[in-house]
Amino acid sequence: MNNHDYYSDAADWNGVKYKTILSTEETGGKMSIVDSLSPVGSGPPLHVHAGEDETFIIVTGACKFHLAGEEFMRGPGETVFIPRGSEHTFQVVGDVPCRHIVILTPGGFEGFFTEMAAGGFSIPADMPAIEEAAARHNLRFTGPPLAAN
Repeated sequence: MNNHDYYSDAADWNGVKYKTILSTEETGGKMSIVDSLSPVGSGPPLHVHAGEDETFIIVTGACKFHLAGEEFMRGPGETVFIPRGSEHTFQVVGDVPCRHIVILTPGGFEGFFTEMAAGGFSIPADMPAIEEAAARHNLRFTGPPLAAN
């Protein structure tokens, strides 16, 4: 199976593919796992999750992370744990897309990705609608994305 087939049922939000591989429903709300494939240069604005811890496992590519005021790189086989309430963001760097597994505890936040893909929202043009959805998912934006290298 190639990546195109694997991600055929993934939510696609502005070129980032989000495939839920373990749903909140399957875990009784305890967690969810999302397989994300993100193009070079992509990354969200600086933000805080009020209700979820987030763990990234980098499978391919590389990301520059900003977490609680510090910046660092992670590549294949490396992880990042982001405790709830911690200001953070990331940007895919290098010359290949970044595939990363995101573990959310508790689960539920994956619904934000689905909602954004379904609405076709873009940053910054649709920020009012994005911020409204973010509030429903205990997410608050606190600043811009990381600057391009």
